[in-house]
Amino acid sequence: MAIRMYTSTWCGDCYRVKRFLEAKGVDFEEVNIDENEEAARLVMNNNQGKRRVPTLEINGFYYGNPPLHELAELIGSS
Repeated sequence: MAIRMYTSTWCGDCYRVKRFLEAKGVDFEEVNIDENEEAARLVMNNNQGKRRVPTLEINGFYYGNPPLHELAELIGSS
């Protein structure tokens, strides 16, 4: 499973999701949209023009700040 998480340094939800994935032993690539304009555009294109973080790309599909129970289902963990 390939997971890329688009984040920013000011985002509390990003820290929460990172801790959740780490606790589940899930590897992910982190991309800071404050440092990568192309990534910021991608996030905005997938979130109705909003810089919504965290945005997760999981196997080619994008999820804007999903609730942890939904994220658990997406990664196949309870």
